[in-house]
Amino acid sequence: MALKKYKPTTPGQRFKIISAFDEITTSKPEKSLLATKKSSGGRNHTGKMTVRNIGGGHKQKYRIIDFKRDKDGIPAVVKTIEYDPNRTARIALVYYADGEKRYIIAPQGLKVGQTIMSGKEATPNVGNAMFLSDVPFGTIVHNIELRPGQGAKMARSAGAYAQLMSRDGKYAILKMPSGETRLILQSCKATIGTVSNVEHNLEKSGKAGRSRWLGRRPRVRGVVMNPVDHPMGGGEGRASGGIPRSRKGMPAKGYKTRALKNASNRYIIERRKK
Repeated sequence: MALKKYKPTTPGQRFKIISAFDEITTSKPEKSLLATKKSSGGRNHTGKMTVRNIGGGHKQKYRIIDFKRDKDGIPAVVKTIEYDPNRTARIALVYYADGEKRYIIAPQGLKVGQTIMSGKEATPNVGNAMFLSDVPFGTIVHNIELRPGQGAKMARSAGAYAQLMSRDGKYAILKMPSGETRLILQSCKATIGTVSNVEHNLEKSGKAGRSRWLGRRPRVRGVVMNPVDHPMGGGEGRASGGIPRSRKGMPAKGYKTRALKNASNRYIIERRKK
């Protein structure tokens, strides 16, 4: 995957850095794996805006992704690597030996024509989904389940990965992308490799219009508001508003908002780094 930098022929092109889309092999998605996607504009069922900064954007179709990887022991061939407007990672269309087609999150290095598999027979190769009990120590994994058969919940965005450190009883110990070390049942599945599009964090839109195409409306900083609109608003001139906090008054930047009695606390060995 490579990034593309533009010559400053216009103000919008001057700082624009986007993906070159080299790895994309087709622009037409598989019709049988598409679903309609309704745009809310940040409004609830009564029409009231409940989430700010959302609206507009290009019409999109949802790609149905196989996060469970439950077709164990059946090999599948990668047919295409595609762009997905609903996520930062690339997706891959795979054809199973029994004729079924599915989309999966494409790991870095997955190529068209490559064969992948899931289950007990799978080997620790890129794109294969394995039970954590079978994954060798030190292996980089993504698409990690939290409960057996639930489907992948962690390490799904572009460039994300976790590392299997060791095993303890019925649990595997994984180091998460955040730096957190936690226990996950060995009967959960994970996919080998790192999620594709690893340079996504280096992209720059270059102009406000590109954000609008993605359905993102302008976000006004609390500091520039009036006191009636935000706790950090007001002040003479360019005075910044004291303690960083949300519009509702919840402190930010260091204030812990995690529930003290959260049920999953017992599975966390080491908290994420600040």
